[in-house]
Amino acid sequence: MSMTVQTLSSGWSFKDRDSSEWLPVPTVPSVVQQDLIANNKLDDPYLGFKELDARWANEKSWVYRTVLERPNAPAGSTIALVFDGLDTFAKVKLDDHIILESDNMFLGHRVDITKALSADGEHVLEVEFDCALLKARELRAQDPKHKWVGFNGDPARMAVRKAQYHWGWDWGPVLMTAGIWRAVRLEVYNARVADLWPQVRLAEDHQTAEVTAVVDVDGLVDSDFTIQFALSLKGKEIASQNISVSGKTTQVTFRVNFPDLWWPNGYGEQTLYEVSASLFHGGQKVDHESKKFGIRTAEVVQQPDKYGKSFFFRINGRDIFCGGSCWIPADSLLPAVSAERYHSRGPKSSADLFSVWGGGIYEDDAFYEACDELGVLVWQDFMFGCGNYPTWPEMLESVRRETTYNLRRMRHHPSIVLYAGNNEDYQVAESEGLTYDYEDKDPESWLKTDFPARYIYEKLLPEVVAEHSPTTFYHPGSPWGDGKISSDTTVGDMHQWNVWHGTQEKHQIFDTLGGRFNSEFGMEAFPHISTIDYFVERPEDKFPQSHVIDFHNKADGHERRLATYLVENLRSATDLEVVQAETMMFGYRGWRRQWGDERHCGGALLWQLNDCWPTISWAIVDYFLNPKPAYYAVKRVLNPIAVAVRREHHDWSVAHAQPPKSSRYEVWIASNSFEPLQGKVELRFISINTGDDIRSPIVRDGITIVPNGTTDIVDGVIDHVAEPEPHVLAARLWVGDKIVARDVDWPQPFKYLDLSDRQLHVQPTSEHENEEILGVSARKPVKCLVFEEQDGVRLEDNAVDIVPGDEQTIKVTGRGSKPLKYRYLGQESCQIVA
Repeated sequence: MSMTVQTLSSGWSFKDRDSSEWLPVPTVPSVVQQDLIANNKLDDPYLGFKELDARWANEKSWVYRTVLERPNAPAGSTIALVFDGLDTFAKVKLDDHIILESDNMFLGHRVDITKALSADGEHVLEVEFDCALLKARELRAQDPKHKWVGFNGDPARMAVRKAQYHWGWDWGPVLMTAGIWRAVRLEVYNARVADLWPQVRLAEDHQTAEVTAVVDVDGLVDSDFTIQFALSLKGKEIASQNISVSGKTTQVTFRVNFPDLWWPNGYGEQTLYEVSASLFHGGQKVDHESKKFGIRTAEVVQQPDKYGKSFFFRINGRDIFCGGSCWIPADSLLPAVSAERYHSRGPKSSADLFSVWGGGIYEDDAFYEACDELGVLVWQDFMFGCGNYPTWPEMLESVRRETTYNLRRMRHHPSIVLYAGNNEDYQVAESEGLTYDYEDKDPESWLKTDFPARYIYEKLLPEVVAEHSPTTFYHPGSPWGDGKISSDTTVGDMHQWNVWHGTQEKHQIFDTLGGRFNSEFGMEAFPHISTIDYFVERPEDKFPQSHVIDFHNKADGHERRLATYLVENLRSATDLEVVQAETMMFGYRGWRRQWGDERHCGGALLWQLNDCWPTISWAIVDYFLNPKPAYYAVKRVLNPIAVAVRREHHDWSVAHAQPPKSSRYEVWIASNSFEPLQGKVELRFISINTGDDIRSPIVRDGITIVPNGTTDIVDGVIDHVAEPEPHVLAARLWVGDKIVARDVDWPQPFKYLDLSDRQLHVQPTSEHENEEILGVSARKPVKCLVFEEQDGVRLEDNAVDIVPGDEQTIKVTGRGSKPLKYRYLGQESCQIVA
């Protein structure tokens, strides 16, 4: 018989375990907060202070129930109940008999219920969810000798294999979800394809590749079973083979000549092959599975050099500078995230690497599929974040099963290039003085120390990765570098938080603070005004320092940190997004330049791309998918070819606001191209007050742009005594007859500059169907011209700097008759495009 699947998404009801009132569940997957909202038992916890009103649900236990009827199941077939995810302490009963108990949110489950459904008629299926918050505290109390230390949330969270951010983080609410958070279904089969694993071996010359498809079969398999393997490219079959099944595992190897390779975004095509396995019995197809994969090699290059030891990615033999972002879960109520939301959130940016953070979840298949299609590399943390985790035998076994389950689910994706054991757990050990002797290589001794989780990161996880995804690089943690302190700039990756946190350095010197790979750095900014309008319910609370806005900013001490960077740089709190954009630009621009210096810096990942609720945070795209100005600043600085101009930083605070007598400046080009290009660079010196050129431009033509590196163009000195008028340095880069990049360096800080009366002109120049082109020009230099983000309106660029004599165009899609507001730094109120 062919395998049949019955999705169990409807017909459920739920209740508080201590109540007798059953309420309808609109659909499964869901979590209890969604179902309470649907039944008018809970207000939206994302509004105002209503997160506090929702916390009663955190301390409850819940029961979900539905009624099953025995599906059509021929004699000898198996009926399996399949859960892709239960959150978290779940006891599953069928007709009041316990058939499954789970305490790990990250595991899927398959239960044979053939005998349990042997009788016709209705069968009651119940899933009881014990309160994870209270259960965690019970587990913590059972091990008082363990040092329960960590950053963010209740330390008891570390006792539970549940998304750690549910306990609250410095960007997220305390929402302890419970429920059937991923799909549930009935499967009926005699035999099925339990797993399909495409393994790729690419020859060094890239002229041939071997694709080995490995299939695990589940069920009663006899000599009449065969598997038809097929390999396809762009919908066309290029190879196939029939194999008789013998045992539980069957495989075939295809040779591919002149394979089309999979490349990261900006470096080549994202070619995906597809392998399929059709299981036949006596000539009848009984099951089918297919997976898309890419042919590519991926390695992390760690070699001694003049700076210490490198850390960068090499894909298909090519060195790749990774400019990207850290990814947190896209919602606090995870079933609310659709496949479309994954595609529309981050991967369409110019980023070429995402770090999936260890305090969240192993993401949905749709996330990795989007990254595969769009060429975004994935740095995948295992789910340990900012804590000292216990290592009870039951915990270790649960982690082993969790890791195996998720690796088997994720390992075919070409986007995944690194697994990291944890996020900042080594930093916790370091800050709390826990025992970590890198020279001690005895894993059993690690379990007896006050940092036992080292056993997970340096023994258990690498063993499981070696077994189930052996060609993917494993990194013990982030940050981590050969057992050295986390702030070591010579080896491994580092989290640079001395801008915002720590010593609160000036963001203008970010590039001097980095290491070999800067896997976290960030700056806060407010979300879009429409997002603020959503969660701020009273008009009188719509000001930057209001109580409700402070409540939605979960970062400790955020008031002082925001005030520091605001007062140092700006006149108005409403312009704070400019600081975030500038911070990201200064970091990425400088670190990308270091890529050309013997791979001094291998990449940078900003914290963070996205939000899980409407909040004030480090995200560059807010909860409702509205990009902040920093999003566009990052996109420009990470363009495949970018020109950069910078004058040396003058620390006004140390100099007691005395202006510098002179400033050095420099211009360079960063290129991702694997081939040398010819270009021309122009550097202008333009008065901020008048818009006039204060000296003749510098032009360098016939430049050979260094491939996959940095090309220094010009440097010089500004004499502020001879040229006291404040001015910008405006650089443009041509390749052929096309301007491919711009950069504008401004005197710092902005608060000292008069940026009013810029004589800006915004005029639609053409319109075609749903698309229009805006022409933008100015008589005086303009800083951070921002067009308001709106639903359904897409801006090709935004938050741009405009200088006289260089009109720019911005493509706008989907505006129609909607008014388009805009403002720039120094402008008191928004203007509207005619």
